[in-house]
Amino acid sequence: MTVIKGGYVTYGEKIGILMLDTVFPRIHGDMGNASTFPFPVKYKVVNDASVVRVVKEGDVTLIEPFIKAAKELEEQGVQAITTCCGFLALFQKQIQTEVNVPFYSSSLMQIPFVYNLIGQKGKIGVLTARKETLTFKHFEGAGVKDIPLAIEGMDDMSEFNRSIIEGNEVMDVKQVEQEVLQQAKALIENHHDIRAIVLECTNLTPYIEDIKRVTQLPVFDILTLTKYVHNALR
Repeated sequence: MTVIKGGYVTYGEKIGILMLDTVFPRIHGDMGNASTFPFPVKYKVVNDASVVRVVKEGDVTLIEPFIKAAKELEEQGVQAITTCCGFLALFQKQIQTEVNVPFYSSSLMQIPFVYNLIGQKGKIGVLTARKETLTFKHFEGAGVKDIPLAIEGMDDMSEFNRSIIEGNEVMDVKQVEQEVLQQAKALIENHHDIRAIVLECTNLTPYIEDIKRVTQLPVFDILTLTKYVHNALR
């Protein structure tokens, strides 16, 4: 296994990851840090696909660049492709149609599975980067329909927005952690009938063990889904 700048792996990978064009630190546990995975992954940055354009604006002009990047990953031999942002569920159908390997755009695609797992009782909690712009179309793209949800977002969390949404090369990791746990607590305090949580945002994954601790609930994220898919591949 060979490693190049930024920790990106160059060959031997089953999973390809479409990356947004970002500058914030990719700490261990983050989708964009290769050391997060117990297996090699291959990255492809989609130029000019900023968090603002994807999360805030849902910019449909990015569909073609993402399709092009997905095809390049497929040509390089990956067996499945995912992304580093759950909001790309908006483009799930368009990208999947254009590639010949399994493509899963978002952690949100786990929601139907998790709902059946808990016996269709109570609600599934969703912790997202931005509640304001997470729409029905995103859930529809992820195959989520007629499932009771409770949603909490990081919309008003200052350090999360400054570093991750708006983009900054310096991030106060401890402050982001505190903000994430604050919103996780708010999710279960505001909705007492939640039985499990799905993290939409891949940048929340470094804090998953603490989220489990403060909520006392099963928590699913993009890593649980990626490990599941990876184990299914030849």
